[in-house]
Amino acid sequence: MRNIASSMQDYVDVMGFQSLEGSKATFLPGVHFYRASQSSARQPLLYQSGIIIIGQGRKVIHLGEHHVNYGAGDYLVVGVPLPLECEAFVEDEQAILGLSIDVPNAVLHELVNILAQNKRYSGPTKNQLACGLKSASLDEDFQLSCMRLLKALKNPTEAQVLGPGLIREIVYRVLIGAQGQTLFGLAQHDGHYARVAKALTRVHQDYAQELSVDFLASEANMSVSAFHRAFRQVTLESPVQYVKKVRLVKARDLINYEGKKASEAALLVGYTSPSQFSREFKRQFNQSPSAA
Repeated sequence: MRNIASSMQDYVDVMGFQSLEGSKATFLPGVHFYRASQSSARQPLLYQSGIIIIGQGRKVIHLGEHHVNYGAGDYLVVGVPLPLECEAFVEDEQAILGLSIDVPNAVLHELVNILAQNKRYSGPTKNQLACGLKSASLDEDFQLSCMRLLKALKNPTEAQVLGPGLIREIVYRVLIGAQGQTLFGLAQHDGHYARVAKALTRVHQDYAQELSVDFLASEANMSVSAFHRAFRQVTLESPVQYVKKVRLVKARDLINYEGKKASEAALLVGYTSPSQFSREFKRQFNQSPSAA
């Protein structure tokens, strides 16, 4: 019987991704395919918001004192971008395979309105982490939706014609599943989760600018004390620490992938003191910027 792992392996074979290491954009905007042939040690990363589906391998996310395990046949819903630490494991000598899907706002709000009208939302689960980050297993219907998407992604025309409808189907599967409350929270404009998400959008747009807690609270239309409390509940970080981690991850990417010098990367992400940047970079990544 075919499953999500075999569908992902077929996709690798058809697209010629047997040597792919890392993430690759597909024919459908907002959908990326991931492959890694080796396990990787625990390291700081910035997880973008969206739906993450694992076909092979296993990952462990460390967020504060919380640990989230997810592996083959599991999915993760990340409501807001989160700076965290992740380790990945190859199992049975099979490469780690995964798919990440951005959630279109228009689709999300349309489906939430339909489900609300039909009373299909039961509210948050009791064991939900404050940050809303927890893995769940793909049920049969969800897995079939993902397999149909992977089939469409092999062909640019099918991806363009069928892809948006399949993304809509997958967002629906998430909304009615164990992790639906995360997406419902994003869609509720007056809820704290959605307000913090709006402030986080500003952080990721303007991370190189001066971003005070007062400014971000204003962006979220909340008092400073309420914003600070809600921000910690959503991200498990203070606003100051969150902004710092985002800047450092962006700087590392500039150094590693764009060949920027450490001093140049520091300025581009908003640091005015090279020594402070070097000190905080080393504390975050256990190596100096020049060794990144």
